[in-house]
Amino acid sequence: MTDRLDYGATDDKTMPAVAYALYLLGPVTVITPIVGLIIAYATQGSASPKMRSHYTFLIRTFWITIVAVILGCMVLVVGIPLSFILIGIPLLVIGSAVMTVAAIYFFVRTLVGVIYLARDEAYPRPYALLL
Repeated sequence: MTDRLDYGATDDKTMPAVAYALYLLGPVTVITPIVGLIIAYATQGSASPKMRSHYTFLIRTFWITIVAVILGCMVLVVGIPLSFILIGIPLLVIGSAVMTVAAIYFFVRTLVGVIYLARDEAYPRPYALLL
């Protein structure tokens, strides 16, 4: 009976691990983080509280990154036409920096989540903006 309980605990970690892996494949294939987000939303309701913290963390990581990328894109869109008269060059630099920071943010948060999942711990602050 102990083996069955251990199997259930291992099985419980499978879907968050898949979602984290899909997030980490994001730079190579753009669609996989969206699939990971769908998995997180679909399995969050039936998960244990420990795994629910990981799903919440995954969902928030995705949406915070998307907001940052959209802001960076908006700055770039404004900066591109203005760069022809040279006043948009700082906007291009700022927009590129925002998008780079968003990518680093996404990658670091995902790696930290993987570490907590590998330790078989709940994510301690799934609603935190940073880590």
